Amino acid sequence: MSDRTNAPKKATVYRMVMPEHVCPYGLKTVDLLKREGFEIDDNYLETREQTDAFKEKHGVGTTPQTFIDGKRIGGYDDLREYFGKSVRQEDETSYQPVIAIFGVAFLLGLAISWYVFGTIFTVQAMEWFVSLSMALLAVQKLQDIRSFSTMFLNYDLLARRWVRYGFIYPFGEALAGILMAAHALPIISVPVSLFIGTVGAASVFKAVYIDKRELKCACVGGGSNVPLGFVSLTENLFMIGMGLWMGAKALGWIVL
Repeated sequence: MSDRTNAPKKATVYRMVMPEHVCPYGLKTVDLLKREGFEIDDNYLETREQTDAFKEKHGVGTTPQTFIDGKRIGGYDDLREYFGKSVRQEDETSYQPVIAIFGVAFLLGLAISWYVFGTIFTVQAMEWFVSLSMALLAVQKLQDIRSFSTMFLNYDLLARRWVRYGFIYPFGEALAGILMAAHALPIISVPVSLFIGTVGAASVFKAVYIDKRELKCACVGGGSNVPLGFVSLTENLFMIGMGLWMGAKALGWIVL
């Protein structure tokens, strides 16, 4: 940790600032140092030759590089560690993508309820929350459907028997979510939601709780670092629950 005194704190930064490229980590480094109260001697590496010469002189492979009290701290992640801040590892698992999707879907559900009914305390708000969550999760998968389908094959029981199911799944999830948000065509949305939710729940349960496998979930796309487990199971249980709920409403078993 740095010495926190009343004396001015100074740091020297070397970063790439070229006509065709300004290093984003250099900008983040300067911003972090300023927030930590440092005066910065900001040195631009304006050509590829200057950058390569700097790297060779200091025996480093990347820029930016920060020096404090004559000691080289390192790159942006090294600087975060120096200040005691968290640094995400390359293969570190995270629930952040799922939290973001569910959080935004929940707030959207409340917002639509407020606009339509003048209050957020409605059953429809929860219906919109689940249906919008399904649609947003489908969007994540559809961004790179090939990558998703490959990751999906690691654990989905049906996709392992019929590979094309991995390509169909996101479209089914999106279709069911959109139709449920509109409260339209339950004859389509209900069976689709029940089918993919049931197969998905069984697949996750088997992989995680029976086979005890440690896998990444394809729920938010093929590049996900979300661990397969409770959140993945919850997504599928939401689809099952929503399918049953909307099916019961369509049959007149539930009247609001």
